[in-house]
Amino acid sequence: MNDIEIAKASVKKPIIEIANELGLEEDQIDLYGKYKAKINFNDIMNGHNGKLILVTAINPTPYGEGKTTVSIGLVDAINHIGKKAIGVLREPSLGPVFGLKGGATGGGYSQVVPMEDINLHFTGDLHAITSCNNLISAAIDNHIYQGNLLNININKIYFKRCLDVNDRALRKIIYEVTEGNIEHTSFDITAASEVMSIFCLAKDFHDLREKLGNIIIAEDLAGNPVYARDLKIEGALVTLLKDAFNPNLVQTLENNPVIIHGGPFANIAHGCNSIVATNLGLKLSDYVVTEAGFGADLGAEKFMDIKCRKANIKPDCIVLTATTRALKHNGGAPKESISEENLVFLEQGLPNLQVHIENLKKYTSHIVVTLNVFETDTPEEIELIKNFCSSMEVDFAVCETYSKGGVGAVSLADKVIDICRYENDFKMLYEDNESLIEKIEKVCHEIYHAGKITYTDLANDKIEMIKRLDAEYLPICIAKTQYSISDDPKKLGYPTDYEVTVRDLELRSGAGFITVFLGSILTMPGLPKNPNYEIIDLDDNNEIVGLF
Repeated sequence: MNDIEIAKASVKKPIIEIANELGLEEDQIDLYGKYKAKINFNDIMNGHNGKLILVTAINPTPYGEGKTTVSIGLVDAINHIGKKAIGVLREPSLGPVFGLKGGATGGGYSQVVPMEDINLHFTGDLHAITSCNNLISAAIDNHIYQGNLLNININKIYFKRCLDVNDRALRKIIYEVTEGNIEHTSFDITAASEVMSIFCLAKDFHDLREKLGNIIIAEDLAGNPVYARDLKIEGALVTLLKDAFNPNLVQTLENNPVIIHGGPFANIAHGCNSIVATNLGLKLSDYVVTEAGFGADLGAEKFMDIKCRKANIKPDCIVLTATTRALKHNGGAPKESISEENLVFLEQGLPNLQVHIENLKKYTSHIVVTLNVFETDTPEEIELIKNFCSSMEVDFAVCETYSKGGVGAVSLADKVIDICRYENDFKMLYEDNESLIEKIEKVCHEIYHAGKITYTDLANDKIEMIKRLDAEYLPICIAKTQYSISDDPKKLGYPTDYEVTVRDLELRSGAGFITVFLGSILTMPGLPKNPNYEIIDLDDNNEIVGLF
């Protein structure tokens, strides 16, 4: 059976039962049908925290590394051995669902359900974020149209509209702000919007309101920043997000709890679910399994240097996911033979695993490498990776949750729980008081292993602007390709001493970080030649087919 068939065949518990098993009272949840609910988190945030487990991966490939599948399977495995665990994951974006990557609810016998709902409109959170974002844009244009009392410079409007669809035509937009005044702008995909980042980094409703008001939307004619709060719009914005800001509760195929909330991409945003959801999970369970998007050079770095910094949390264990196919891809294996045993290509690809291990050791020694096993993997391939991890002095465990569910990750769960017993030695890569240039160069040198770093004139101008606004001590969020540790998707494996170019920067004053653009990364993806929307449909029984 394929993923959607497995999901449909599963026996789900009413979500009220899952909530009760977590100790939630009836007035602490709002039901969205029989199998989805929102959690009213305000009065649950006190008390003891559980252990936090971060799942990340080597650089992703077209073949899929199964990071979400591993995360869900680890939740099931920890519960299977008698411990109390909850998953805390991101919400899927419609862009990848209808594009190339597909959904984000796991696969095989390691999924969250109802997968059709979660991968599509779910509880409407992304639509609420889109509406909130676009209300700001409408308010800017309306303010200018109605007399422009704030003296907004129409050539210095920084805030963009967004849409939760991959649409390359929206990368360049020309519209008339007022009669005769033309503005050149673009759309972001919702997952890359500043409102999405704020949604995921706000600690409570008061913090959400404040952060929304702190968005710099434009400059005035004197060159001073204009904030969203100057439009007197914060109340309307937080009202739009009132229900969405409560985390969503669903379940695994094995009826274990999962909170899904927020969905920023990691290649163009910070790639982590909401702080509210993570903190809620830590209060409700002894072990929280969460993930960060794409490879460890993107999602994990941002999880630790942005999310941990702002939420005052730290991972007790990091699980680094790898596959033989991804390693062989990094070793130069041709696509048509990627599933065939080839120890030469596999060994040539191991440096990509090596660089991520080395990078993560700069944050903590609490690391487990897990091999997400495919049916085509051979004992010789698995043994080669196991021996390599031993030489790198990190724990190793196979993960077979795709085909076996939670029992397929018991050895991984045992190793994770054992590591969580040790005192946490976590540290961040850089300090708040380091300059913007120091932070950029530290990440580029120590995580991307770059040599020379160059800055475009536009980037230098933005750096000076950020310094002028006294904002250079914010953390940085580097936007780059996910397919390599470098800024070039063609540089596979473990490239070193190459040149990177800082193309542009954006001050996201509401979210509280600075986005740094490397290479040709775009904030509005396009659709592939053979998009997933070609196979998604309703069958004769009005059931959804084609999702994965």
